[in-house]
Amino acid sequence: MIPKECKRLAEVDFPIAVVSKHSAREKSIRHGHPSTLHLWWARRPLAACRAMLMALLLPDPCDPLCPVEFKSKAKEALLEVPGWNTPKMNKQLRSEEGLRKALLTFIGDLANWDNSANMDYLSVARSLVTAAHPDETPLVVDPFAGGGSIPLEALRLGCEAFASDLNPVACLILKVMLEDIPRHGPELAEELRRVGKEIKDKAEKELAEFYPEDPDGAKPIAYLWARTVKCESPNCGAEIPLMRSFWLCKKASRKRALRHKVIRAENGPPQVEFEIFEPKMDRDVHGGTVTRAKATCLCCGSVLPPERVRSQLAEKRGGTDAIFDASGSRIGGARMLAVVTLHPKEKGRHYRLPTKHDYKPVWKAQERLNHILEAWEQAGMTVLCPVPDEPLPPIGTLGFRVQRYEMLQWVDLFTARQSVTHACASLLIRNITDERIREVMALCYGHVVTRNSSLCVWRYQADQEKVESVFSRQALPMVWDFGEAIPISEATGSISDSIEIVVRMIERFAPFVSSVGQTLLADACESPIPDCSASAFFTDPPYYDAIPYSDLSDFFFVWLKRILPNHPLMRDPFDSSNVLSPKTREAVQDETKKFNGRWKDRKFFEDTMSIAFQEGRRLLHDEGIGSIVFAHKTTEGWEALLNGSSHGSVLLS
Repeated sequence: MIPKECKRLAEVDFPIAVVSKHSAREKSIRHGHPSTLHLWWARRPLAACRAMLMALLLPDPCDPLCPVEFKSKAKEALLEVPGWNTPKMNKQLRSEEGLRKALLTFIGDLANWDNSANMDYLSVARSLVTAAHPDETPLVVDPFAGGGSIPLEALRLGCEAFASDLNPVACLILKVMLEDIPRHGPELAEELRRVGKEIKDKAEKELAEFYPEDPDGAKPIAYLWARTVKCESPNCGAEIPLMRSFWLCKKASRKRALRHKVIRAENGPPQVEFEIFEPKMDRDVHGGTVTRAKATCLCCGSVLPPERVRSQLAEKRGGTDAIFDASGSRIGGARMLAVVTLHPKEKGRHYRLPTKHDYKPVWKAQERLNHILEAWEQAGMTVLCPVPDEPLPPIGTLGFRVQRYEMLQWVDLFTARQSVTHACASLLIRNITDERIREVMALCYGHVVTRNSSLCVWRYQADQEKVESVFSRQALPMVWDFGEAIPISEATGSISDSIEIVVRMIERFAPFVSSVGQTLLADACESPIPDCSASAFFTDPPYYDAIPYSDLSDFFFVWLKRILPNHPLMRDPFDSSNVLSPKTREAVQDETKKFNGRWKDRKFFEDTMSIAFQEGRRLLHDEGIGSIVFAHKTTEGWEALLNGSSHGSVLLS
């Protein structure tokens, strides 16, 4: 056991430049990265968590109270690092200063993504942790675990990990990552691939009529849409497609864009038609029709002010869907701009204009959705609605702007075709009998949902052509023109693509964790951990009003609760009447909500943090250490956190 007064490496020095370099590199790594299991906001880099945790758990060899046994075993362990058993290193390790320098160098090297799956490095790291804690395996506790970076790295280093969070979506991510994957290993990936293919095949059969192939054999992989409003200028009345840009693709070898022309009829308002062309220069492409909610008519040039744009879209609950007459002909609402296809014998993506045949499946999907809802109503509405009818957060909630367009329920963020698809897939996944596969498959489907919403934009830049995730940033703003991915295709946003992303993550991560963690849906202010039981309290808490975690997570939660009905994590444990994720106890600054009659203002956040830190001090044993990651941009935020953590010995990192 490390003596209480003995300094840890993190308190005397830290290879911050090296770790920062590896953390920056990690942002560009996607294949096999644990973050690809499921989206969570503001994850800490694994490199930084791994390095900091090592520095917290190891004593400083230069401290007079550092155990002699640790120094001896640390020297032996470091000589097992590939390439380190040299005369020069042996000489360096003879002094305490040299041992300290070697440990800090090793910590910096361990932060390298390549070494996170290198058993030579991991074996040395685990040996060092054991040398520092010979009597018992250190327990690392993170009560704001979120996406799981800290507890995941604790398991990688051979520690025990207890991860809790108040959010059900976070807890499901934690359970799969820290319990299911370590317990079942690569076998879980194999079974996921097998069952996932079965789900995809079944979905393809049930949904094929809504995503038909082209007559020439080309397969659509995305539909590009624009919401529309009517020009209110006298003698015009034309339909204005709300488009941020007319670009379809900006690849140097295959530039494509839309070009419009105005058709003026003798009777009725003018109409806009499009054609696809190959622009020679950027200035050949129209700049768009909407800026800051102001819409410009392509026919007369009049500008529709933001309040009128919002008013018109509000009448159509956001204008997400096309509007059809009784025979299935489009008469308004969202307008399809282009169809993105793949030809079986040609490379690259192709773009074509939509036809009336492309609208027919959309109309059929609306009819199917009506039948689904009618059947649910006739059954007495005794079970959960097949599509998410739960309310969106109130107007004024950080990061949300769609409510002003009368998009008031979560289902309003999805087209009818997307709602039918998600409802169908939810039922298929729900019927998986293996609980562990059902849970991880539910997280896989989160990848599909995040790219199958009317708030997803089409990325047309030179590097990629794809439907972008709805969470390109930590918010859900209004999107004027959007991309609709095809879940039964093989492209981005499909079931197949999502499964493969998670399979690669499991295959890379599973072999390099040595134990199974513990997860719990819990309030950080009421930890279930006994007194004086943890070696490290290491956490990354929320930052005031930076991210509305619970409100954003409901985007996934409303579908997860339909995929996993009666699951112990898919609930609010403190309020059975709450149909969404827990809000009142959440430790964030959110002045649209109250807790025990008190507005959740800045003071509420600071008081809550103080209680959570007191809990952290309670569960630490006398030789334990605490570290709080806090990346607030203001000195006032840091000062408030320091005051809140003054109840215990807390190291801020």
